[in-house]
Amino acid sequence: MNEQSVKTNQPTDSGFLRILLVEDDKRISDFVERGLKAEGYGVEVARCGQDAIDVASEGQFQAIILDLGLPDINGRDVCERLRKQGLDTPILILTARDAVQDKVTGLRSGADDYMTKPFAFEELLARIEVLVRRRSGEIKLDSKQLQLADLLLNVDTHEVKRGETLIELTPKEFALLECFLRMPGKVLSRTRILEQVWGYSADPLTNVVDVYIRQLRRKIDDEFELKLLKTVRGYGYKMDAS
Repeated sequence: MNEQSVKTNQPTDSGFLRILLVEDDKRISDFVERGLKAEGYGVEVARCGQDAIDVASEGQFQAIILDLGLPDINGRDVCERLRKQGLDTPILILTARDAVQDKVTGLRSGADDYMTKPFAFEELLARIEVLVRRRSGEIKLDSKQLQLADLLLNVDTHEVKRGETLIELTPKEFALLECFLRMPGKVLSRTRILEQVWGYSADPLTNVVDVYIRQLRRKIDDEFELKLLKTVRGYGYKMDAS
């Protein structure tokens, strides 16, 4: 293997997911790598198809982001070879090829999802999270209820309960809680929460996230022994039952 074409970053001690990024365009790979690391992922970068096959076969990754236009082996062939080896890691194809036939061929080669360049990094993150949770069985696409410990959120009725206690939330508090419950255990930065709940137009300097976190915590945690909404100093917030 060409050692110069593979770069390794060890996963964080927080147990976050490891992603294999297969991209020969250094500008794009550096951008995606920085973004993923900022979200707490462990990232390994392969610059060509053969290195991707070697690294994917040896390492333990929760998802693979795969470019099609690699310098040695076509990304579709990489995908097919990995699947023939029995690798079931979710694969997301990321490419500038936006023709319908390219998408169909990519998916038929064994990919789980397909994104075209240019892309919004927030959408890339969301797609990775869905692929990982779907493969692990943590979520079902038709699920109408999200649950963590004794906290239950019904997406259809907008009803929230802890045990038998009904909790009344404002629409924005509900959206904030849903955001956390769809990514249990994952640390969400204030910027990430702003983009998810308030949209891209939100002022990044506002303290609205902290205000709503306090309100949400008061309603879902203060009166209960098990605290679910945690502050991770210097990073953001997460919800877990530990």
